[in-house]
Amino acid sequence: MSNPIFDKTPSLSYLGLPQSYEPSPENDPIAFLRKHLLQLPPHLLMSYTHITTPNQRTTIAAIRNRRLHYANKNPPDLQFNYARITWPGLWQGQERLVGQDGDDERAWVQSEFLKGKKKFVGNLGNLLATYEEERLSECIRTLGRRRATTDTDFVPEEDSDSDSDPHPQEKETEEEAKASFERLIREFFVYGRLEVSDDRCCGIEITVH
Repeated sequence: MSNPIFDKTPSLSYLGLPQSYEPSPENDPIAFLRKHLLQLPPHLLMSYTHITTPNQRTTIAAIRNRRLHYANKNPPDLQFNYARITWPGLWQGQERLVGQDGDDERAWVQSEFLKGKKKFVGNLGNLLATYEEERLSECIRTLGRRRATTDTDFVPEEDSDSDSDPHPQEKETEEEAKASFERLIREFFVYGRLEVSDDRCCGIEITVH
C-alpha cells in the first residue's frame, strides 16, 4: 500500500505562509521542520512521516532531545527482555534466544491452553515451540545480514601483530552484555536507526517535552 500523498498546503495555511515559501515543506521538509516544528500542531506533524524517516528527523535537535528524554525514562520497550526479541540481530547473545522462547511456548500450552488437558493438547506444545524457534532463527539471520551490510561506520585497520595482542580485552559478563545491549538500543532509538512504527516515533517526537 502506497503512502498517502503529502500536501504542503495545510502546514503553510496554518502558519499563514504563501505557497512559494522556502524552505518548502514538500521539497525540503527537514529544513522546514527545523524552523517551524514547535509551531505546528500534532495532526499536521504526523503527515511528515510520509516524506521523512526517523533517522532524518533526528537531525533536528528538538526531535532528538525528545527521543532522548523518552529513552532516559527507561521504558519497557527499550529494556532487554523486550528489545532482544524485537531486534534479535542487534543482540550479541543470539544463541540464548532460540530454545528459551520455545520453552515458553511449551509452558503456555501445558498451563494455559485448554487448561492443560492432555487429551486435547497432545504434541501442540512441541509444535508451537518448533515454529517459534524457526521464526526466531530466520529473524536472526535476516537482521544479521542487514546489520552486516549497513553497519559500516567503522572499519578496523589491519594490524599484522593483532594475533599477539599484549592487552586482550576481558570478556563481558552476561549482565555487562545486557547493559551494553540496552545502551545500544537506546542510542539506535534516539538516532532513528531502529525498525519501529513511524507513527509511534512521531508520537514520541510530538508529545515528549
